[in-house]
Amino acid sequence: MLRSVAMSLIDNEQTKLLATALNTAATSCFTVGIATPVAGYLYNVGGLQTSLAPGIMLVGLLMWSGAGVILHLTARQVLRRLQS
Repeated sequence: MLRSVAMSLIDNEQTKLLATALNTAATSCFTVGIATPVAGYLYNVGGLQTSLAPGIMLVGLLMWSGAGVILHLTARQVLRRLQS
């Protein structure tokens, strides 16, 4: 009995660790793929406004957003495996 409770606790902690890692990757997608390019574009870092077409910027933002959302939703799915 105690062994199954201990394994359940261990499994829950490992599940939470995996969900945290996935959600951290989602946050990194936002930072690297959205916040940084937008700030660089707004402040024209390295002449970004003239060297990068707005359409390409938009496609990149959408792709990074999609990756972040998929990772976040996957993390939420992983958390549904928690045992009570």
